[in-house]
Amino acid sequence: MRIIGGRLKGLRLNPPANLPVRPTTDQAKEALFNILYNQFNFENLKVLDLFSGTGNISLEFASRGVPEICSVDRDFGCINYLRSLIKQYELNTIKPVKADVFNYLELETDKFDLIFADPPYDLPQLNTIAAKVFDRNLLQPEGYLIIEHPSLKKLDNHPLFLEQRKYGSSSFSFFGKNVL
Repeated sequence: MRIIGGRLKGLRLNPPANLPVRPTTDQAKEALFNILYNQFNFENLKVLDLFSGTGNISLEFASRGVPEICSVDRDFGCINYLRSLIKQYELNTIKPVKADVFNYLELETDKFDLIFADPPYDLPQLNTIAAKVFDRNLLQPEGYLIIEHPSLKKLDNHPLFLEQRKYGSSSFSFFGKNVL
């Protein structure tokens, strides 16, 4: 696991082995950030990273100059690991939040340009994430929700589903009001 772009490009991340995570692969992450780089000016983004785990995606956004990133995970070890990296690399644009994602979504009132969710692949509520985000009106009008999930799982039943991009056994499903 490494940072692919920005000021921390090439940095290898070595999280503790006991964290309950399945990080986004470097190949899938690189493809995702190529898509996003063509859609957004990173210096103006407000990002919400749900089920942030090691902070792999949040760190990538911070490395590329995103000024405001909120990383939500319920695991204390993951949040502490991310906090240590924030301190070590002076990444003060990342705000780690220890919370259950679904409880957090019920209480959040801010709007984000991008919401990235990388839930456990066996999460029973996987199909409810998009509905929760849009019911709570958490995206800016031009924003996107991106959910990482197993390629065999389909999330295309939501009316704001745009497309699914497959990268091996993992996929990203994009949701929003505007075509990519």
